[in-house]
Amino acid sequence: MSSQSLARYLIAIALCAVLLETTSAQERASQPPTAQSQSAGVYETERRRALELLQNNRIPEALQVLEKLALAQPSDGEVQFYLGFARLANARTLPDQEARRQARLQARAALLRAKQLGVKNDLLEQLIEIIPPDGSEPVTKFSENKEADAAMHEGEDAFVKGDLDGALAAYERAFKLDPKLYEAALFAGDMHYRKKTWDKAAEWFGRAIAIDPDRETAYRYWGDALMAQGKLDEARDKFIEAIVAEPYNRATWGALIQWAEEAQAQLGHPRVEPANESVKYWKAYKDTRAAWAKSEFAKEFPNEKAYRHSLREEAAALRAAAEVAIRDPELGKSAAADPTLANLLNLYKANLIEAYVLLARADEGIARDYAGYRQTNRDKLRQYIREQVIRTKR
Repeated sequence: MSSQSLARYLIAIALCAVLLETTSAQERASQPPTAQSQSAGVYETERRRALELLQNNRIPEALQVLEKLALAQPSDGEVQFYLGFARLANARTLPDQEARRQARLQARAALLRAKQLGVKNDLLEQLIEIIPPDGSEPVTKFSENKEADAAMHEGEDAFVKGDLDGALAAYERAFKLDPKLYEAALFAGDMHYRKKTWDKAAEWFGRAIAIDPDRETAYRYWGDALMAQGKLDEARDKFIEAIVAEPYNRATWGALIQWAEEAQAQLGHPRVEPANESVKYWKAYKDTRAAWAKSEFAKEFPNEKAYRHSLREEAAALRAAAEVAIRDPELGKSAAADPTLANLLNLYKANLIEAYVLLARADEGIARDYAGYRQTNRDKLRQYIREQVIRTKR
């Protein structure tokens, strides 16, 4: 298991629970009533209670409810999913080593059952992956400093038990022992977020970002804290920073989507689709791409042995199309007839083509160029999201 600890998965569980429960409730509401509707009503009430307990970090209580729900309806995949998580989290609190191993085995069985029943989400796969098939202890190492690492584990144990003050004290102690430990600052900020001590949360998230500005999590947690305070504009800016840090992490875009729903905003990349190659400007796009595949890539990337689609290639091709269109005396008619051309010209004039390619058109090859571009162009990436992706609802 990586340094993104088991206890931290609780945060993702809370969001995932809300999303899955909302969808499932809608689906169940659409079903016709049956003779067992009264019993079903009790089941749904207990189901919601279990999710609320999970979201409030009351793991042992949630586990008791989920065990009963799983017995009542063994085919409820989502309950099996939550049950697996709760068993895994609760295993940390058991004093006996063999009892912890058995709890992890039971957790894995529930998670595999959930997968068999059709539950599909990244968190499920991650949880299955981190539990060894024999139920042995997953290894989490936060720091090479043994005292700092021990303090982090102490904090995690306290966190799972719902002891936020104890967890906070342990994370702060770990940070003093290892001031470069990102997770110590991040988790301390998270404890303040949960305690609603907002200024302290911001202080600790800022420390995490100072340690590593290219990790998304502290920005996202900080954005969540600002959202909880109703500071939507400031939250938006933090979520944008999270995307700039890790644009190919779905969690970062998911956070901005949640913000947009709250802020009554719409999100969407500009639509640019090179299509009709008989049109001069799209032919220029095609010809530029062909030239890169034939010879330009080797010239521009002499240290790479095999051709790949690159940021430079895609940006050059789109820029070539825009420049041909601009020289066309019939440009007005062309842009009116082809909305994607109008979008391209807008990006060209704003000098945002590279940002657009990296954030909206990236494939595996292009993504390899992201870190290098971000190093000197964070402002362009922010500008693209603010001006091209976020739109106020009308």
